Amino acid sequence: MKKITIIGGGPAGYAAALYANNFELEVTLVESDVLGGTCLNRGCIPAKYWLHVAELNHEINHAHEFGIEVGKKEIYWAKTTNKRNEIVNKLVSGIGALLKSKKVNVVEGWGQVESKNVVVVKKENGEEERIASDYILLATGSQPRNLPNLEFDNDFIISSDTALNWNKPPSSVCIVGAGAIGCEFASLLVDLGSEVTVVELEEEILPGLDKRTSGELRKQLTKRGVNFKLQTSIESVNDKELIFSDGEKENFESVLVAIGRKPFTESMGLENVGITIENGFIPVDLETMKTSVDSIYALGDIVKDSPQLAHVAFAEAISAITHIATGEKSPVNYSAIPYVVYTNPELAEVGINSDKAKVAELDISQSQHSFVGIGRAMIQNQNQGVVKVYAEEDGPIVGASVCGPNAGELIHELMYMVGWEALPSEAAEFIHAHPTLSEAIGESLMSLSGKGLH
Repeated sequence: MKKITIIGGGPAGYAAALYANNFELEVTLVESDVLGGTCLNRGCIPAKYWLHVAELNHEINHAHEFGIEVGKKEIYWAKTTNKRNEIVNKLVSGIGALLKSKKVNVVEGWGQVESKNVVVVKKENGEEERIASDYILLATGSQPRNLPNLEFDNDFIISSDTALNWNKPPSSVCIVGAGAIGCEFASLLVDLGSEVTVVELEEEILPGLDKRTSGELRKQLTKRGVNFKLQTSIESVNDKELIFSDGEKENFESVLVAIGRKPFTESMGLENVGITIENGFIPVDLETMKTSVDSIYALGDIVKDSPQLAHVAFAEAISAITHIATGEKSPVNYSAIPYVVYTNPELAEVGINSDKAKVAELDISQSQHSFVGIGRAMIQNQNQGVVKVYAEEDGPIVGASVCGPNAGELIHELMYMVGWEALPSEAAEFIHAHPTLSEAIGESLMSLSGKGLH
């Protein structure tokens, strides 16, 4: 029976441990903190919980538009925090129970690579345990990035980790960075009553994503009260006053630095086995997830050229375990990964957009359809937004971008089209139920096939 030691109990680590149960593999999982990693404890789950609270608050504030008058409304922040903790704790305990049921040996402590087949675990009580195995999987995740002139003090200048533990939202906040994390916090904070300013160096929010849909999201967030300062940076901080590169000055209760996350590859003992690190990331063979050392694999946020997304970590875990157990390659289809920004409204993208097509020197055609005339969107009072679909000239669908209600769910239909290289004419034949939000996708596909309805 092959033995595997996994360092890290986040999405990549626990997914690998659970999937290994499908094969005759003996698994040890080493975790120094709490099972579930950043995603479950300090990222995806608590962030989306607060976004849901914010969305509920927004809907209540606008209930009068549907003829519903709400009396005095009050948010009890302690209760909302308790509910969040309850959800997180249930999920963490659920993972623990699943690992136990799959006979995974969970060891608490700091795991380091001692040799290509040995992991040494340093425990809180000072003891060390050496675990020998045939394979080692590195899945240590990531941590928030900071800026030289904006060092975290966990009081005024904070990371997203700290922000998720606010007792209540600040009255005013400056968010540095308009990527997914920054935009999600902007959306939830403005819906909870904070004055929000977002500072971004690039010319549009969500750099790298489709500019048309990103611009639509920015316009909608601006209407709700978010102040965006694009192509701007923070020059200096004087007490709680920020001086911006455009010369403006403003005081804030808090500054949230949300410029992305850096891989956690320090103090792992990688130098002991000669694994190279590039800007903190570990290069791997993306078809197997194997590092330069045959017996060691890397997964998730620490992998070079891989999106830092929990669902990508799951897929990479399956790929690595499959290769270890069977010797067969089962690579992740990186060209069809859904990317979701859980703002209100949501923005989602898969595959290639127009800018990426230019870089790849790919000739594409595109179509788009607005949610303005979609009946279900009008009913929900969320008919601002757009669906864009891209296809190679006389070829398959290669990408799509959606900004609008439930975009994070709608994108998966388009993901299958990209992954299966469907032709626009083929995809346009499928019928969408009426009235649904997905009719906007159907309309876009018909237009892309050259036979639009509206």
